[in-house]
Amino acid sequence: MRASRRSRTPKPPAPPIEVSFPDLSAYAKGNTGIAYAWTFTTANAGPHVLLQALTHGNEVCGAIALDRYMRDGTRPTRGSLSLVFANVEAYRLFDPADPYSSRCIDEDFNRLWSDDVLEGSRDSVELRRARELRPLYDAVDVLIDLHSMSEPCVPLALAGPRAKGLALARSIGVPEHIIIDEGHVAGKRLRDYGHFGEPDDPRNALLIECGQHWERSAPEVAWQAVLRTLQHFEMADREWLMRELAPLAPPAQKVIEVTDVVTIGSDRFRFTFPVHGLQTIAEAGTVFADDGGVPVRTPYADCVLVMPTRKPKRGETAVRLARYVA
Repeated sequence: MRASRRSRTPKPPAPPIEVSFPDLSAYAKGNTGIAYAWTFTTANAGPHVLLQALTHGNEVCGAIALDRYMRDGTRPTRGSLSLVFANVEAYRLFDPADPYSSRCIDEDFNRLWSDDVLEGSRDSVELRRARELRPLYDAVDVLIDLHSMSEPCVPLALAGPRAKGLALARSIGVPEHIIIDEGHVAGKRLRDYGHFGEPDDPRNALLIECGQHWERSAPEVAWQAVLRTLQHFEMADREWLMRELAPLAPPAQKVIEVTDVVTIGSDRFRFTFPVHGLQTIAEAGTVFADDGGVPVRTPYADCVLVMPTRKPKRGETAVRLARYVA
């Protein structure tokens, strides 16, 4: 009877798909010895910057931005630039009738980035791809990981817990909201992998959430992030940049610090009222979720909800709790 009741619970409708998914087959061979991975190296000294799309297979905005860069024919003016389409196997399985199912094939590509997982005995489609790409990540100075979100939310830069991550987000200048966070209990993200997560190592990474997965504006957010990354590292032709950059200066950035992570402890987790990204709950102690009969409360006043999950799953993050900081 319990299973029957669950089957009658209606799923919330998926947001509309407002973008086209590019054909990436032209990039399959790569030029690095790794499928769907390209590196362009110049004779001029400079950093090695990597731009990544499709860490999750249904997050198309980054793929649209990198496809646009490749088709424009422009190339870096100094240093080296790598472009990676990460989980193309999952991307190929995208089904508009079930758009959330192609996030990954076997497991989340963005929860694998600790040595014990990468060098352990486990096997999956995503782990094989992670091990294949790992030498390239080890070789770069800066990694920009382009993502999107399951629910509508303003774009976010996830800077991680280190001062260098916040500095990188501020240097790029977009998006407006920067999140200082530690990541997820379920596994380490690529942006926190190895040297990227070491406070005294100059190599750095930034994860940018460009909006809802399939909203029309998300690819442009990804494109502006690409442009401003190249501008910051002085890696692009100035005339080309001036043609492509948004005409208006981006707004002053705001910093939000995550203080608590709500990890789902049961199969009966639910939010007690509709929630959305960057929603602020004014009163401390407000019950905003129920985890198998255990109330989940805001720990302080003006508590900000960061990326509440659409599909609760035991052991994964339900939401991160945060507050604005100076």
